[in-house]
Amino acid sequence: MNDIGLLWILFSLFVGISLAIDLGVFSKLRKNKPEHDTPPFKTALTWTIVWISLAGVFAGIIYFDMGEEKLVEFVTGYALEKSLSVDNMFVFLLIFTSLNIPHKFQHRVLSMGILGAIAMRIPLILAGVALLETFHWMIYLFGAFLIATAIRMLMQRKEKKIEVEKNLAIRALKKIMPVDYEVKSPKFFIVKDGVRYATPLIVALIIIEFTDLLFALDSIPAILAITTDSFIVITSNIFAILGLRSLYFLLAGIMEKFYYLKPGLIAILLFIGVKMIVAEKIEIPTVLSLSVVMGILGIALALSFVRARRHKD
Repeated sequence: MNDIGLLWILFSLFVGISLAIDLGVFSKLRKNKPEHDTPPFKTALTWTIVWISLAGVFAGIIYFDMGEEKLVEFVTGYALEKSLSVDNMFVFLLIFTSLNIPHKFQHRVLSMGILGAIAMRIPLILAGVALLETFHWMIYLFGAFLIATAIRMLMQRKEKKIEVEKNLAIRALKKIMPVDYEVKSPKFFIVKDGVRYATPLIVALIIIEFTDLLFALDSIPAILAITTDSFIVITSNIFAILGLRSLYFLLAGIMEKFYYLKPGLIAILLFIGVKMIVAEKIEIPTVLSLSVVMGILGIALALSFVRARRHKD
């Protein structure tokens, strides 16, 4: 039938109902638990499986409605965004560690961060698609940008803490209101002696959104190298983002064991960047791109697993 309007409706229903359950019912259930309780491993695993399954079901709908080519584009875009997003989780962990935000409050910050990321990504994707369709030569600029990003990641030293005071967004916030860096409650703002203060939770949220904006400038061009179909790019991107919070709590305790994830992501960015630059002369099939992305990620995770086992022994 290839009815794009119906697909948009189905996508909106998928996302809307799932978010209502995840952010609404799940949050109400948590209110009945002790404040110190954190999302257990089983719950995080369940929601991770739910989000991946929903993406799989939607991929099936795309296959029956739009064909195999669009299915491969969706899966590739989803896999690419998901793999690049894992690196962003290390930043989340650094932010929470730097601000001394306990696990019991991290869920709320990430929930709002995910919603903000979705609202931010859609206009950025539409702008990127419009640029490529209007100025085709931008593909070379995007490709060069991805290669430069990969080189920057290669040269970048491992950060142990986020320098909160130097963050541009936080410096702007402090011009509006004072910041109280002591974590006492899950509130984003508190009032002390009649003065309204920003708490570490809103500071963390602002840094996360600011970081995601910078991250989106890397990941969106990478997905546009696969397809410029705004429907495929938006849906694959958002489905990948939706499961980030549950995936974060699932992997939070073992992130440091992903020894070779960063080199893998660098290799993926280099591949996608080169793909964009040579696109006019050498057409790399989407199926091959998916195989390369999944292959690099699989090798990086396998090598990390082997190294973790050796250290354990």
